[in-house]
Amino acid sequence: MTFSQRLRAGIFRAAPLANPRRRQLTLALAAAAGCGLAPALAWAQGFPDKPLRLVVPFPAGGAADMMARGMALRLGTQLGQQVVIENRGGAGGTTAAEVVARAPADGYTLFFTTMGTHAINPALYAKLRYDPVKDFAPVALTHTTPRVLVVGPTVTARNVKELVALAKQKPGVLSYGSAGNGSSSHLSGALFEALAGVNMMHVPYKGSAPLLTDVLAGRVDMTFDSYTVYEEQIRSGRARALAVTSRTRLSSLPDIPTLAEAGLAGYDVSNWLGVMAPANTPKAVIDTLNAALVRAMATPELRKQLIHLGIEPASSSPEEFAQLVRAEIPKWRTIVKQSGATLD
Repeated sequence: MTFSQRLRAGIFRAAPLANPRRRQLTLALAAAAGCGLAPALAWAQGFPDKPLRLVVPFPAGGAADMMARGMALRLGTQLGQQVVIENRGGAGGTTAAEVVARAPADGYTLFFTTMGTHAINPALYAKLRYDPVKDFAPVALTHTTPRVLVVGPTVTARNVKELVALAKQKPGVLSYGSAGNGSSSHLSGALFEALAGVNMMHVPYKGSAPLLTDVLAGRVDMTFDSYTVYEEQIRSGRARALAVTSRTRLSSLPDIPTLAEAGLAGYDVSNWLGVMAPANTPKAVIDTLNAALVRAMATPELRKQLIHLGIEPASSSPEEFAQLVRAEIPKWRTIVKQSGATLD
């Protein structure tokens, strides 16, 4: 069975881990009783004692869903409980985020958050019905997915310098497709336009699948999309990767330069994903989940599979993840303003 087939298999079950020794728990409860912490400590000691729900803000079968399922398999093994995937696509991930923001703060409902839901959406939606900072408790960063500047067979440019020159010769003619208005692939293209000083035509699609078809057919000239989506076409030569969007080169594409290396100083876009819980989830539960996620993402087999697909496995403390989110929100507010994108 292939990696994708295993990730799409759905729900995974792992054998439960051994419970802490009764004497240790009794002593801990006795020590906490004097300050009123006994009930909370007892509850945290038993976590988790039932399956967990991981809400994914995309339909089943996509790249984010695949990443979530691969992670959920290992997380379930670490926690000794099922991690059930619940796909809630649509509305730029806002629907899924709202569901988790309003869920009980007990650690049993988790959110597979993305740069889109927690850094880009605050700039796109004037009336966002969740607060990306106040309504969530960060658990851990888990994945980063640099995008790849991919051109179709009708584009004559062989590198970024030639592409910029071609775009300047034909202002408003060259087109770039994205997974939707306001998506990270759209804003990656908008940032390219700003830093390169060019004007191109943005063509929004409803997801990466129809966009891939049109890039290969030459109906749209290029895209800034996940390497996972275009891996087969790049390797077969049906599409060409001119650059990657991250600060450093991709392990799976060591010969392809970054956009910054190719002349667009300051260009750095890496979609990030991670796990969050509802705000006010007990710290002991967050710490338990964080430790399990760090171990899960360090699994050698998972790391190898992800790197092969152009996905960088990651990990962090809850505090580091929170700091990342706070730093990314103003960054993307600036980029969204430059692009003129809006969804309200």
